[in-house]
Amino acid sequence: MEEFASWRANGRRFTHRGHQIFYRDDGGGADGTLLCIHGFPTASWDWHLVWPGLCERFARVLAPDMIGFGWSAKPRNYQYSIADQADIHENLLREQGVGRVHILAHDYGDTVAQELLARDAERRAAGDESLVIESVCLLNGGLFPETHRARLVQRLLASPLGPVFSFLASERAYTASLSAVFGPDTKPTREELEQFWTLWCGKRGKRNGHKLIRYMGERRKNRERWVGALRDTVVPLRLIDGLLDPVSGAHMARRYRELIPNPDVIELPKVGHYPQVEAPADTLSAFLDFHATRVGHRTT
Repeated sequence: MEEFASWRANGRRFTHRGHQIFYRDDGGGADGTLLCIHGFPTASWDWHLVWPGLCERFARVLAPDMIGFGWSAKPRNYQYSIADQADIHENLLREQGVGRVHILAHDYGDTVAQELLARDAERRAAGDESLVIESVCLLNGGLFPETHRARLVQRLLASPLGPVFSFLASERAYTASLSAVFGPDTKPTREELEQFWTLWCGKRGKRNGHKLIRYMGERRKNRERWVGALRDTVVPLRLIDGLLDPVSGAHMARRYRELIPNPDVIELPKVGHYPQVEAPADTLSAFLDFHATRVGHRTT
């Protein structure tokens, strides 16, 4: 728990729409700036096992907790959306004077990355170089709404019973559902599950679950924009996928190969939904290899 507490103690904060957003800012390498975008229902803490390796490679590594998650503000009366979460990341980059950035994203963060890619394409078309995405690496996530296999907890949150379920959901139900998306041989420890629960419940956050889960509907509504952003981008892409993930595992990787030109896919056959937690060494190696072989000549 000491490392968990240290992660929070060493964080910084900035203001978005009047709310405090927690983020980590470290680095020491030579390869520009990396933005890490976490998933649902966790937070930037997801990156802690690969953090030292990322900081060794990149001059700066930025990882915010999105609004409604982790140690960031969790306002009750707030219109949570993927577009707003993308705004948070862009605002952080601009506030920090970052004009060129690499992205590493997971799960819900993949969808945010897709929106950022769509905006990147619009800026490029307009000749606007104020913020340029240099590469994107995606971990398991619902890139295509037709392949996303929502868990029962997610379906309940998205149903008319969502507000009640958000309020009544227990730690036992939460941790059982989260543990189920990990691989059979890479399950989280009790301590890790307690940390995930703390991140979800802090600042009475679980009451907003039915609002945050609206991203599943957003994915369907914005499918053409967000899938098109992957299909049409000029930015180097890699997918690192844990094949045993029941939500977005082998079936999602197959769809990725069907839809994305020249697909670059690294498969982790014994891993579930959280590659960076379940197999941090393999995930870090695949990510750094992507930068060495496909991105290095573009890095500034």
